[in-house]
Amino acid sequence: MDGTIVDSLPCHKKAWQATFARRGKVFTDEDFKWANGRKNEEIIPHFVGKKMSIEEVNVIADEKEATFRDFVKDNIQALPGVVELIKALGKAKYELAIVSSTPKENIELISKTLGINKYFSLFINGDDVKEGKPSPQGFLLGAQKLGVESKNCVVMEDAVVGVRAAKRAGMYCIAVANTCPREDISEADVVVDSLEEINVKTIEELLSSPIKK
Repeated sequence: MDGTIVDSLPCHKKAWQATFARRGKVFTDEDFKWANGRKNEEIIPHFVGKKMSIEEVNVIADEKEATFRDFVKDNIQALPGVVELIKALGKAKYELAIVSSTPKENIELISKTLGINKYFSLFINGDDVKEGKPSPQGFLLGAQKLGVESKNCVVMEDAVVGVRAAKRAGMYCIAVANTCPREDISEADVVVDSLEEINVKTIEELLSSPIKK
C-alpha cells in the first residue's frame, strides 16, 4: 500500500526517525530502505539492538504507527494513475485485495480517505500473518481467501521484499520504481515508473503470458 497506492513513505520514515530518536537511535535513509515492507516485529528489535518480547515490540510499534497517522492524516494523496486503475479493474470485475504489513488502522484510514475501500474485497494486514515479506505468506493467504490460484494473481509492489514475496508465491508481479531503482526490482515480471502505464489490457496480457520464474 505505502509506496504503491499512496506516497506515505516520507511520513513512515519521519515516524520511525521520531520513535527511534526518543530512544537515542539514529534512523537513516539506508535503514528505511532496508525496513520498507518488513514487519514491525523484525524492524524494531533490529534497530533497538536486542531481543524483545512481542509485548515490548508492540509498545514501540503502536507509538510509531500513532505518530505516522498524525503525520499522514492531512497529507494522504494517491500516486499517479492509482485511483483510475483501481476503478477500471473494479469495473472489469477483478477481485482486488490489499496485502500489506501496514496495521489495519492505517489501511482503513488511507483507503477511506481516498474513497477506494469499496473496490476491495479483502484487506490483509500485518497481524493476519506470522511472517512478513519476503515471505509469501500474506499473498498466499489473500489468494486463498479470494478463492483464486496463485498463477491467476497479479501483485503490484514497490519494495524489493514485496517483489520477492510475490514471486515466491508463484504470482505475477508488476513493480513500480517509486522507492527503489529499477535494477533492484528487476525480479518482477514488469517494471514501470508509474501505475499510469498500467491498464486493464496490461493485466489481461500479463495473465495470458508465461510467468517469470
